[in-house]
Amino acid sequence: MKYLNLISLLVLAGCSTAPKYEKTVDRVEIEKFMGPWYVMAGRFTPFETEVHNGIETYTWNAKENRIDISFTFNKGSLGGTKKSYPQKGWIHNSITNAHWKVSPFWPLKFDYLIVDMASDYSWTVIGVPDQDYVWIMVRDYKISSAKIDEIIKSAASRGYNMNDLVFVQHKH
Repeated sequence: MKYLNLISLLVLAGCSTAPKYEKTVDRVEIEKFMGPWYVMAGRFTPFETEVHNGIETYTWNAKENRIDISFTFNKGSLGGTKKSYPQKGWIHNSITNAHWKVSPFWPLKFDYLIVDMASDYSWTVIGVPDQDYVWIMVRDYKISSAKIDEIIKSAASRGYNMNDLVFVQHKH
């Protein structure tokens, strides 16, 4: 029953009527993008509720020619139960390296767009074509709220929906 509900959710998500968003940054240097990113805010999937201390870590897996992804967080509070979701990613657009396909588990693969990013790789905004989900991630979780506001405005100016964000608490 659990998988039937998940499949129903995914089918409904695929029926979105929102305009398709396809813009990405011009170029991502994969080596610079790898490593830990603190998830600061977003419109999250149903699997990402009550996230605290969210960290998404990317590791290039040369043997498999893919990105190994680890999403870890504390559920419910800063000291809550630690959760971890491993995923796999593949570069879909090798000209920009900014459009990936990400799989939480076989056989599902979803579009993953790097829609905005600092030139120094200090922050990034990840989105999906139907704009249902968005993640603001930074290299240093002690970033100012003013800087987060700048990131939100930057992604919005690129046409990505930045409304209804949930902010993530961090304490390490």
